[in-house]
Amino acid sequence: MDHHASGQQSHAAHFQWLSFAYQSLTEIPYETILTQTDSLQVLDLSYNLLDENPALLGRLEKLSTLILDCNNYTSHVKFPYMPSVTTVCINKNKINNLPVFVEEIWRKFPNIKILSMMNNEAAPSYFNGGSLTQYTDYRLYVISQLPGLEILDDTEVLEKERAQARKTYRLQQSGHSSRKQRKDSSKKHTRIQKKPSSIMK
Repeated sequence: MDHHASGQQSHAAHFQWLSFAYQSLTEIPYETILTQTDSLQVLDLSYNLLDENPALLGRLEKLSTLILDCNNYTSHVKFPYMPSVTTVCINKNKINNLPVFVEEIWRKFPNIKILSMMNNEAAPSYFNGGSLTQYTDYRLYVISQLPGLEILDDTEVLEKERAQARKTYRLQQSGHSSRKQRKDSSKKHTRIQKKPSSIMK
């Protein structure tokens, strides 16, 4: 009997899922969360008052699902690098700059499959008065930047959407890079041209 009890106690000490929803938290309860670094797979911090960068969550090496719905996170939130995470839910926050936010998701969650960010200003839909054109453009942009995405918001990513996204936002990052290189090259060329005239003066 004692052995059975200790077995239960040992099992209870390791959680795969933790929820701190609806607790009006203004800070992430790391003291509890970080005791589960070896086992935690799902973390629910929804319906709180959080806006801090969740830097220490990077220690959760097995985490696959991060739920941050209904908090105060903005487009400029900084996540830790979390390659184990495949699902991020951040519905109904204060995200209003789509390119900034999506780039952060791309950089910090390289294996993301499911992203839900409904009811944010940056995610126009019928929920917040967005038009069908705005909603379509939003989906195509996110899909183009996160090529491994399988579900965006509550809708599966279709192959025809991927094709359209690639066509609409073709190699956007490469475009930025080549434009920057051309700009830098132009600056160098200008400096080289200007030098002789300044020497002559």
